[in-house]
Amino acid sequence: MFGNWLKTSILMAGIVALFGVVGAAIGGQQGMLIALLFGGATNLWAYWFSDKMVLRMYNAREVDAASSPYLYNMVAELAQRAQLPMPRVYIIDEAQPNAFATGRNPENAAVAATTGIIQMLSARELRGVMAHELAHVKNRDILISTISATVSGAISALAQFGMFFGGSRDEEGRPTNPVVGIIVAILAPIAAMLIQMAISRTREFGADREGAAISGDPESLASALAKIDAYARGIPMPTAEAHPETGQMMIMNPLSGGGLRGLFSTHPATEERIARLRELARGR
Repeated sequence: MFGNWLKTSILMAGIVALFGVVGAAIGGQQGMLIALLFGGATNLWAYWFSDKMVLRMYNAREVDAASSPYLYNMVAELAQRAQLPMPRVYIIDEAQPNAFATGRNPENAAVAATTGIIQMLSARELRGVMAHELAHVKNRDILISTISATVSGAISALAQFGMFFGGSRDEEGRPTNPVVGIIVAILAPIAAMLIQMAISRTREFGADREGAAISGDPESLASALAKIDAYARGIPMPTAEAHPETGQMMIMNPLSGGGLRGLFSTHPATEERIARLRELARGR
């Protein structure tokens, strides 16, 4: 667990340092401040309202102990084990097996599961998945992803600023070498996106480990991930395809690919996640 937090801290420091370098190269101090304020304002709004927005986007319906005792009582038991406030529980009418957590803090959290995942997984496997989602809530991963998105967005804004105004600038805002500025403007957003996605992958490992601790059953999540990986890519999820930015929220990104695209993936390789969980199970 400490190793995941250390890696996240190093990556966060890296993306902030990248922002400083790009800001100094392209926008000068004034441009850097404008970009940070713009990125911060955009993502602060998302941090407060994204839960309502994404739940509405997926036509999620809230359930309770009367309307869906199976899922609701499972989440209630796990939330108690995790010493978390009871989150709101939603079901999404989608055939693809998937689930996600959202909300700005544990007091305003929500977890959602698709009808596909409820029907496909055994009770034990679904319990492992919901424990993983509660781990995201407990670890405040929404806050971490928002901060990384803020800085990444600010770097992209700075890059656009540099391209529009014709290259790099010194600390006084005077133009310097235009070629260097253009190269930085092209490469910096790619580097920021790679770091942001590396943070996301690290947090997934952390949620797997913490979720296994909450459920007390690492093998259940390993088995669930194997099933989801086998079926999810063959079952389309129209809302995720229309809004690919929401894919990073899922327990498994429905749009991720292998090969070179793995660099740009928001989730680690499923095989590695399963291997780590089964290592935990053996160690237990």
